[in-house]
Amino acid sequence: MAGKSKKKSSKGVMQTLRSRTTYLIIIILVIGFGAITSRLAYLQTIGSSYLQEKAVEQQLRDTTISAKRGTIYDAKGKVLAQSASVWKVVLAPAYFENNSQRKEVARGLSEILELDYKDIYKKTKQKSYYVIIKSKIESDTRDKILKFSKKISKENKKLSRVIELVDDYRRYYPYEDLASSVIGFTGSDDQGLEGIEYQYDEYLTGTPGRRITAKNANQTDMPFQYEQNDDPKDGNSITLTIDETIQSIAEKYMKQGIINNNVINRGVCIIMDVNTGAILAMVTVDGYDLNNPYDLPQADLDAIGLLPEDERAEAESAALSAMWRNKAVSDTYYPGSVFKICTSSMALNEGLVNDNSTFYCSGSVHMYDYNIGCHLRSGHGTQNFFQAICNSCNPAFIKIGEMLGRDRFWNYYQAFGFSEKTGIDLPGEADDIFFSPDGSMTDLNLATASFGQNFAITPIQMITACASIANGGKLMQPYLVQSISDAEGNVIKNMEPVVKRQVISEETSKKMCDYLERNTTQGGTNNGYVPGYRVGGKTGTSEKLTSTDGSEDYIASYCGFAPADNPQVACLVFFDKPKGGVYYGSQVSAPVFVNIMSEVMPYLEIQAEYTDEEMQYVDTVAGSYIGLSTEKAKSAAEKDGFTVTIKGEGDKVISQIPHAAAKIPADGNVVLYTDETSESELVTVPNLVGYSVSDVNAVASAYGLNVSISGITTSSGSVSITQSIDAGTQVSEGTVVSVRFGGTTIVHD
Repeated sequence: MAGKSKKKSSKGVMQTLRSRTTYLIIIILVIGFGAITSRLAYLQTIGSSYLQEKAVEQQLRDTTISAKRGTIYDAKGKVLAQSASVWKVVLAPAYFENNSQRKEVARGLSEILELDYKDIYKKTKQKSYYVIIKSKIESDTRDKILKFSKKISKENKKLSRVIELVDDYRRYYPYEDLASSVIGFTGSDDQGLEGIEYQYDEYLTGTPGRRITAKNANQTDMPFQYEQNDDPKDGNSITLTIDETIQSIAEKYMKQGIINNNVINRGVCIIMDVNTGAILAMVTVDGYDLNNPYDLPQADLDAIGLLPEDERAEAESAALSAMWRNKAVSDTYYPGSVFKICTSSMALNEGLVNDNSTFYCSGSVHMYDYNIGCHLRSGHGTQNFFQAICNSCNPAFIKIGEMLGRDRFWNYYQAFGFSEKTGIDLPGEADDIFFSPDGSMTDLNLATASFGQNFAITPIQMITACASIANGGKLMQPYLVQSISDAEGNVIKNMEPVVKRQVISEETSKKMCDYLERNTTQGGTNNGYVPGYRVGGKTGTSEKLTSTDGSEDYIASYCGFAPADNPQVACLVFFDKPKGGVYYGSQVSAPVFVNIMSEVMPYLEIQAEYTDEEMQYVDTVAGSYIGLSTEKAKSAAEKDGFTVTIKGEGDKVISQIPHAAAKIPADGNVVLYTDETSESELVTVPNLVGYSVSDVNAVASAYGLNVSISGITTSSGSVSITQSIDAGTQVSEGTVVSVRFGGTTIVHD
């Protein structure tokens, strides 16, 4: 019995184990199949899109095809920035049959492209039909690549498909540094980084195309017959309000102004159409080459090289930022006495002053614990409103500010647009720095603000306010882009002039234009007078914070417009930290303003109207007398109204001074040279500064030189203030020296 019981017990155990094993197998199968089923369901539903993407990625190569960036034109259609064709060098290493071919191609490409041989050789081992070796190669390099490809193809026809040149684009700036702070530049990926290039990047950037290539089972790109191309869409083009000719004129004289006055912290010139707000020129001197925007001036490189090595990278970055900075919109400055045209307009518009209003100046005003001085320490005494403007008298304008009061002054300050950004279509526009009228603006603040000191605005704000005073009182929206066109040349967007608000009345505007015009002929701003044109303007000399070395720094400025009886164009010129011995706006900036406007206004076909006295100093143009006999040349020059000096022993004219088409006084002297020996004769330019018109003509004539006269000549007290060729310079007889005249009274505002 015991044995039988034991046998049954063993059998029961075995059955239990089988049952448990069966259940376990069933559970494992259920869990396993369930997991597989769940995973399959997941892959077919939630994960399907991801797997499809991975499958496409494995089967296709998607390559971007560059789009051509839009062109930037000036107002007359001249190209300022364009994308020219360059090429990508692409390799199809899948066509190589052996290692010898790889080495030959790698060696040839490394020499032509100036790349590392090992890097290229490594790429030749890839199983692909599309490997980029180098981008943006120029046409001369392209020709070398084509020649090399032709050479290896002769040796083995299959290698004709190894090297491919793919169209690409590179940004070029034909005028190099012209308007550099306005135009800006692009990065390595053709994206706008500064200026208009950055501001209008979304318009200029095209839509890239696509090149889709199939792959085989070995993950090698299949030949071109399996490709699909989606062509790129070129970017839109932009036409600026900037006129290349006007910009060039402004830059020419601003650069010379920097040199003549040893200006430390650059200079700014803005020229605006007063009736539309369009910017005709915007200069920040010195500019930089847009084709090489990362090349710093040698002086900066030398200074950086003297720094500790760990400080150089940061210093280089700061120097680049400063070089790229558009001082006309991104920097603020104390406007100084130029702002007095705004204070005058406020008071005149409110009826607080008129021609009969008088102001007394003792030389200073005492407020609280401060003495605020006038530039004329002895004082101007009693003066009327117009005289206060001409004298640029600080005490008079402190009184005018007091008459306005803080609230009215603040309201006009806002109305002229100084409390807000102008909204010009450029990046990096700065805010003003002004006292708040809610209690923090004191009477002392109002006093200094009334003559343009102790608050800061941007140059673009100042020229916009000046334009509103000139154009009938309308504050215009300044802008730089006049239209946007698509790749086919169809205009898709036109910018129309926008009037923000009426700031002063037309009557006030006309009165201010009259005052400011008379200021250039009768007042201390006569250095801003342009012969033949009715110009209105005001000088400014603002004191900056004391330098670290204890010296005083200044900003010399001039702001004016023309013609005063029908204003068309306004111009602001300022130089930051002139260190050339003089620093007043009347001495530093006014002459530059005159030089610029003397060329800009004729270019804009603004008719000159000369007085009888001015007519005798209007220059004419020398004819061409070279190749004529001395007798015929002398007769022709005299017929043109010139006196004639013949040099040499020859019987035929071989050269002349002044040269043909050069400007020369109507009764000037033409020197005709008949042999090479006589051409080498030189005279020394005398000092022509500090004399009357008659004395300058007499001295120049004694030296055999011609004089081109400009500036104020109608005043009995006018004297020569500048000459174009320095005294002591050796020149040919007959050379024309430009001499500028001005009044003897210079307002040190």
